[in-house]
Amino acid sequence: MAASAAVQKLFLSSPLFAVVGASRDPTKFGTKVLNWYQNRNLNVQPIHHEESHLEGLATFPSVADLPEPAKTAVSIITPPTVTLSILQAALPLGVPAVWIQPGASDGRVAAWVKENAMEKRVILGGPCILRDGDSIRSLL
Repeated sequence: MAASAAVQKLFLSSPLFAVVGASRDPTKFGTKVLNWYQNRNLNVQPIHHEESHLEGLATFPSVADLPEPAKTAVSIITPPTVTLSILQAALPLGVPAVWIQPGASDGRVAAWVKENAMEKRVILGGPCILRDGDSIRSLL
C-alpha cells in the first residue's frame, strides 16, 4: 500500500507532530525522526510510556495523552505489534494523519489500515520522513 502525495501533504501540513518510538539512544531511528522535526523547528512532542523527557522535550505517556490529538500528526517507529495498538488508539481520537516509518509495519498493520478505511490518513509502505520529508515539505 503506497502512500499518496495527498496523504503525505496532509501529514506534513499538520500544526502539531508527535513521535512514538524515540528513545535515549541517538543512534535509533525513532530518535533520529524526533530530531528531524526539531531541526526544522516543527512543533513536536515525543510519546514514551516510561521516559519523562527525550531530546530536551517533555514526553506524553501515550497518544491518548496528547493535548490536541485532532491537530497532531503522529510518526510511528515501533515494532509492528506496538504500531497496531497505537493505530487503534489514534483512530477514535481523530488524529489527522499517521506516518508509519519503514520497519514499523507488517501484514496485520496493513490489513488493519485497509479494514478501517484509513488509507487516506496513513502513510505506509516505504516512504521515510528522514529520506523523503524535505522533498514533500517543499511541495506544500
